[in-house]
Amino acid sequence: MWPVLALALLHLFAGRLVFLSGTPRSIWLSLAGGVSVAYIFLHLFPELGAGQALVEAAAGAFGWLEHHVYLMALTGLVVFYGLERLVTTQRRQAKAGPEAEANPGVFWLHIGSFAIYNALIGYLLYQREEEATRQLLLFALAMALHFVVNDFGLQQHHAQAYRRRGRWVLVAALVLGWATGLVVELPEAAIALLTAFIGGGVVLNVLKEELPKERESRYWAFLLGASAYAVLLLAL
Repeated sequence: MWPVLALALLHLFAGRLVFLSGTPRSIWLSLAGGVSVAYIFLHLFPELGAGQALVEAAAGAFGWLEHHVYLMALTGLVVFYGLERLVTTQRRQAKAGPEAEANPGVFWLHIGSFAIYNALIGYLLYQREEEATRQLLLFALAMALHFVVNDFGLQQHHAQAYRRRGRWVLVAALVLGWATGLVVELPEAAIALLTAFIGGGVVLNVLKEELPKERESRYWAFLLGASAYAVLLLAL
């Protein structure tokens, strides 16, 4: 249970890490983004090959639809890209400042989507508690750093609304997802699809924070994080 509690506490207090704020983008945020992406490409995505075989076996009448798992990864990326575009477009139209809050409907749509995202991560975290401690630690560390990146992105979009309400919703969703794993055991094919969706979402959510010019991101820090974690994953 300790991994989900650690991630929940991280969500609650990440916003207080003031040394991560400001422009140019914090070295530590870029480093965290690199670690998250390295884990997805070198550890999570390779698992999808085995997951694809499980999905094909369970597809039944939909067996004609090849590469189901990879379509789910693409879906995760597209869904979160669409959400990001919605929020940034709304802020641009409202000419919102850095501490302005988004339209309440957009805020709840955005937070609700990330709540589902967190619940899925919580569920997968519970599933990985049955694996070797090393595998659990690798997943938990990558998700912890990813949550820090997400928290700062969501605070930038929603300011006080995120600090007052949004972070609590995400913590509750994470814990609820983990608790669901205690009573609901999904088929392995379904877990493979959820893993793919999360993988696509992580890639998009990291890159959307790194790529905009106004972020003044530290490419060398992103590269260092990705390279160091890649070496660690390949060495284990």
